[in-house]
Amino acid sequence: MTTYQVDILNPKATKLLQDLADMYLIAIKQTVDDSFLKVVNRLRTKAVRNPPSLEDITKEVESVRAKRYAKSKG
Repeated sequence: MTTYQVDILNPKATKLLQDLADMYLIAIKQTVDDSFLKVVNRLRTKAVRNPPSLEDITKEVESVRAKRYAKSKG
């Protein structure tokens, strides 16, 4: 079995593909391209390889809090 990804430019092509699927010549699977999910998965992969230490997280949180506090005072 060979798999192709097809970008449909004309709605008439959808009908043609559906007709082929109705004749059991092809199988159609719709995919959802979720770029947000791709980013999340990429970040998770990187985190597994090099997880931040508790010390790094604490420093970052303190830095952000200090900036917010300075902004609210200033």
